[in-house]
Amino acid sequence: MEAKRTTVTLIHNATIVTMDPQSRVFKHGAILIDGDTITQIGQSSQMLHQFTAHAEEIIDLNGQILLPGLINTHVHTSQQLGRGIADDVDLMTWLHARIWPYESNMTEEDSYISTLLCGIELIRTGVTCFAEAGGQHVSEMARAVELLGIRACLTQSVMDSGDGLPAKWSAQTTDYCIQVEYALSQKELHKKHNDTADGRIRIWFGIRQIMNATDRLLLETRDTAKELNTGIHMHVSEIPYENEVVITSRKVDNGTVTYLEKIKFLDNNLLAAHSVWINDAEINLLSRAGVKVSHCPASAMRMLGFAPVKEMLEAGVCVSLGTDGAPSNNRMSMVDEMYLASLINKGREAFLRGTTDATALPAETVLKMATINGAESVLWDKEIGSLEVGKKADIIVINPFSWTMIPLHDSISSLVYSMRTENIESVMCNGRWIMKNKKVLTVDEGEVVSLASKASVELLKRAGIAIPNRMNVI
Repeated sequence: MEAKRTTVTLIHNATIVTMDPQSRVFKHGAILIDGDTITQIGQSSQMLHQFTAHAEEIIDLNGQILLPGLINTHVHTSQQLGRGIADDVDLMTWLHARIWPYESNMTEEDSYISTLLCGIELIRTGVTCFAEAGGQHVSEMARAVELLGIRACLTQSVMDSGDGLPAKWSAQTTDYCIQVEYALSQKELHKKHNDTADGRIRIWFGIRQIMNATDRLLLETRDTAKELNTGIHMHVSEIPYENEVVITSRKVDNGTVTYLEKIKFLDNNLLAAHSVWINDAEINLLSRAGVKVSHCPASAMRMLGFAPVKEMLEAGVCVSLGTDGAPSNNRMSMVDEMYLASLINKGREAFLRGTTDATALPAETVLKMATINGAESVLWDKEIGSLEVGKKADIIVINPFSWTMIPLHDSISSLVYSMRTENIESVMCNGRWIMKNKKVLTVDEGEVVSLASKASVELLKRAGIAIPNRMNVI
């Protein structure tokens, strides 16, 4: 077979924020990309002299900013067609009357369209890699991800117990979930899709939450993930009620984290979403086990509460950022999440201590959460999350020369506190431009929007979900 042809790209005259272990920022920097890999980073003048004749594509950024692609560590791509169906309702109504009926009525085509629509928004907001939080029809997610050109850890949502499940789900026994969902589905999904799309897709295992999982399902999941050397994505300690149920039914002093440690479920391949209602002892358990946490500021403020992010970081827990799904956030923008993460956690400090602390979650910490911490959370930090020689070319180009970011006194501060999605100019994933000059190159955006508009209406009809007329719309 003929070898796949690769392109050598030289990007120069840029402010390069590497997010490497030395936190280097090249004010007049250049980066050389050979195929999908970064091969050189340095000063623009030196690299132009050395590599101009070697490069096939030479791009002068005229002082724009290069940043590693943002990594969204908790997003439900299957829920994108449900944006707006569960606003301003309590969590149980959100789950039992809106989300579960919606998800249980999804077709394979719905999942494909939903992932495409979500992927467009992720790309436009600077995301090059995401961790699926658990949804329906993983094969269709994979089909969409391959087309989009983005990087992903895909996870199927699995539940074998709990109240309020739709009829078609509640009929699934533990034996069914393990024998069918795992032996015939998740293992097959891993075999079929893991490390496909030029290495951009990985298949993880998913537990929706402890209230929808028996011990047998938890332990089988743990063992199978270890066998296949992959990760587990699970919602952990979202609300006080969850901990109350665990304390009562599982007979432990504290909540979910304490119980998961008791059954030896906590490990360094576990990505725990939200982790809002945990105490200091449980934070230490997470830290000792190497568990990663995805902090989702917007959805937490909407329905869950203040996560102890500062305490987790101080204890050595790797905390990253996620958006959650469209029905719990509406915006799949990591740019917004960075801004919210810093402000919310500063406000939390003031609320708890009775005094302000403007140093809580500074800009450089938030930027790490969105990049290198994200890569570590999805077990991909050897290849992505920072701009370093030998790593994959997942990069975003940010144009700061607009009313949103000028004057640019401090590039790190401006990226967190001033940047908007409209400042993101171009996105490269795995050495391929998937958005350039604000145009998504991999899919027809207008066609996807049209398909999504139609599919969402039909899906809500099948699910029997009626959106209330709150403002007397006629």
